[in-house]
Amino acid sequence: MRIALVSEHANPLAAIGGVDAGGQNVHVAALAAALADRGHEIVVYTRRDHPAVPARVPLRPGVTVEHVPAGPAAHVPKDELPPYMPAFAEHLRRRWRRWRPDVAHAHFWMSGQVALEAARPHGVPVVQTFHALGTVKRRWQGTADTSPPQRVTVETGIGRTAQMTVATCTDEVNELVAMGVPAEKITVVPCGVDLELFHPDGPAAPRGARPRILSIGRMVPRKGVGTVIEALRGLPGAELVVAGGSPDDEETKRLRDLAAAHGLADRVHVIGSVGRADVPALMRSADAMVSVPWYEPFGIAVVEAMACGVPVVASAVGGHLDTVAGCGMLVPPRRPRALARALRDLLDRPDLRAGLALAGERRARSQYGWPRIAERTEAVYLDVITGHPSRGRNRIAAAAGG
Repeated sequence: MRIALVSEHANPLAAIGGVDAGGQNVHVAALAAALADRGHEIVVYTRRDHPAVPARVPLRPGVTVEHVPAGPAAHVPKDELPPYMPAFAEHLRRRWRRWRPDVAHAHFWMSGQVALEAARPHGVPVVQTFHALGTVKRRWQGTADTSPPQRVTVETGIGRTAQMTVATCTDEVNELVAMGVPAEKITVVPCGVDLELFHPDGPAAPRGARPRILSIGRMVPRKGVGTVIEALRGLPGAELVVAGGSPDDEETKRLRDLAAAHGLADRVHVIGSVGRADVPALMRSADAMVSVPWYEPFGIAVVEAMACGVPVVASAVGGHLDTVAGCGMLVPPRRPRALARALRDLLDRPDLRAGLALAGERRARSQYGWPRIAERTEAVYLDVITGHPSRGRNRIAAAAGG
């Protein structure tokens, strides 16, 4: 198949760790590679955000990244990109006259908008993955939500128009149905993990004698790292390592100030962004991985930690309800005392840590390896190409559980 992956702001070539770079970049890059391994031809379309980048860059055999001229060739926060999407769509329309994809898979809402517009004159079926929903973001962030006001309306229209929406967890299915997206146009295929990189066997980053708790992700308030710092007050002797972002990030400064205000500056280490190749060793050095965001569309870092054999404590939201339930510990979001109790129990019981580590590794290996995810994604593409969406509909209940 010829497959177009449309990812307007999340460039698979981008460095991980910036405010607008993270799990989606990893997802698009890994999905493209895994689909190419199955013999498909992949072009990833992403917005050109630097004047020096070539128009087309080979990512690996079978995968090309095409930088679309849409707006200034400079970084633009993703919430400020809508005015440039018509130019993005026009570029795709022109390109697809010469290279018509068999299917277009859009990632994020603006990508869905441009993919549908560009696909219409060519009869290309469109599959949509939102990665995050405006309704959920608005619910949890309120006035702090910087999304364009039209986002929810556009997302609803995309869900109703695209041939299939791929939700990354069962909780997202419920959200989509509540928005008015027909259930028969939704299927579940989770995000994946690179099992060749993330596994229990390998070096661990240096550490001292203190029990180590690890938090890794983007430096934004909704990730809940402040909750972890507050919980540390109830865990005397333990240290918290926070990876992600840069020293100049506003959230990084806030977290350091919070740690100092609680007298925890010597036990909270905010280390900034970590190279992808170094993440597994950092994970293996931890006694527990903690991820307690207010909401979470999937949570790739949690599954990566599970694959490394690290026990996980996560907030009972979104994708965690599929990935962590039954093989890790779930706690309410924004509840530092509940988190402290769960971590205290985990750190005090080597048997519990060992059991959860083994259960998490088994789940990650059996359900979330990229070859498996690519096979399931390919099946969705074949559904929409052949006009048999009922096959996808039957996967809603089964997909999250394997």
